[in-house]
Amino acid sequence: MEELHSALECHSLKVSTVPEKGRSLFVTRDFYPGEVIICQEPYVCVPNNSSSPQVRCDGCFTATNLRKCSRCHVVWYCGSTCQKSEWKLHRLECEALSRLDKDKRQSVTPSIRLMLKLYIRRKLQNEKVVSSTAMDKYNLVQALVAHMSDITKEQLVLYAQMANLVHLILQWPEIHIKEIAENFSKFACNAHTISDSELRPLGTGLYPLISIINHSCLPNSVLVFEGRSASVRAVQHVPKGTEVLISYIETAGSTMTRQKALNEQYLFTCTCPRCSKVGQYDDIQESAILEGYRCKNEKCDGFLLRTTDGKGFQCQQCGLARDKEEIKKIANELRSLSEEEASKLSSTGNYQEAICIYKTIEKLQTKLYHPFSIWLMQTREKILKSLMELEHWSEALAYCKLTIPVYQRVYPAVHPLLGLQYYTCGKLEWYLGETEEAVKSLTKAVDTLRITHGTNTPFMKELLMKLEEAHAEASYKRCSIDE
Repeated sequence: MEELHSALECHSLKVSTVPEKGRSLFVTRDFYPGEVIICQEPYVCVPNNSSSPQVRCDGCFTATNLRKCSRCHVVWYCGSTCQKSEWKLHRLECEALSRLDKDKRQSVTPSIRLMLKLYIRRKLQNEKVVSSTAMDKYNLVQALVAHMSDITKEQLVLYAQMANLVHLILQWPEIHIKEIAENFSKFACNAHTISDSELRPLGTGLYPLISIINHSCLPNSVLVFEGRSASVRAVQHVPKGTEVLISYIETAGSTMTRQKALNEQYLFTCTCPRCSKVGQYDDIQESAILEGYRCKNEKCDGFLLRTTDGKGFQCQQCGLARDKEEIKKIANELRSLSEEEASKLSSTGNYQEAICIYKTIEKLQTKLYHPFSIWLMQTREKILKSLMELEHWSEALAYCKLTIPVYQRVYPAVHPLLGLQYYTCGKLEWYLGETEEAVKSLTKAVDTLRITHGTNTPFMKELLMKLEEAHAEASYKRCSIDE
């Protein structure tokens, strides 16, 4: 590990062990908002081709001009450049996959492929066919936490079954099934979803150094991707000697919701400053606003807490009470509506039908939940996406504007999701001729996303160009009015 410490030192970073946390990444100089703290290529990665309606290139994750590998018929490439760059790894994978019959090949999921590529890369690095550095070695994978003693019996059985399949495909007797199963457990806790600049999932990758970075529900950094490359950027001033922290989960939710997500996926209990307030009045209030009920008085934005007799909920602002049975009735109506059905309709292009279901859900949620409810926000977000697919721009903008105040409440000022929502709002305003408003929204988007995404990606260059064009158009309109 001495080699790794020297390599990290060159990047103003060091790894230290922290009680209750284990290995942690610290900065050895000040980092400022927007600065890249660490950047890493994946040790292995795969596109999510089996779980997505759209297949992607194994090399660059693009979804255009694709052709299947003519031998294994599992892997896709956009052209010879990506095929050649991946060939050293894919040659052995291709041989192994080609031995399977057609039915077995269909059972090769992205997770199975990720494991195959892990062992193939290790083999090629050991044989010096593929180069390795201190920041790109298999021993970094070995050092990752597996949590084998914490997982359920059902998960153990699943990992054993998957390990058997990998063993069958590779046919390498030197690899033990137990070791493969342990690595599947490592994937569950340490692999990252690779997303595009607009945070749409593309694939899965293992970044062993970035996996050292611990979680906080109030992170000082953010993980973003450009293609397959992962970058951790500071979203605030990170003073020398500070631990680098990112968020592993969606942080818009109550402490209970966040803790549940972290326990189920990552098998730990968060003790960040936000989670340490659990049970305190501020935390109870925030939970009641994000996931609780609305006041009976539509003009009141107070939050409700359960009454002492347990028969209802009382507004903490105006004192009005809501009967438990009334709430139960609306909640039962909501349960009878199928969000799953609406989601299926959206995925098959039946957007109008999906919108009808979502709007019925929205109407009931508006009656039931606080105006800043994350459930209501998520439903409106789904309606917004469907409206944009149908090119119903005016209504889409109205829904986008409804979500902005909730985004501003549930996310910190510098958060990629908030920046992207400003961007969506700005694009819709500009398209509808609301140029002055578009300039304001696009400016907010740039102010946020230049910190989380940098300024050199194609996505950010396009955003900056849009803002420049919107400024020019607004200036022209003002001059025309003056004349």
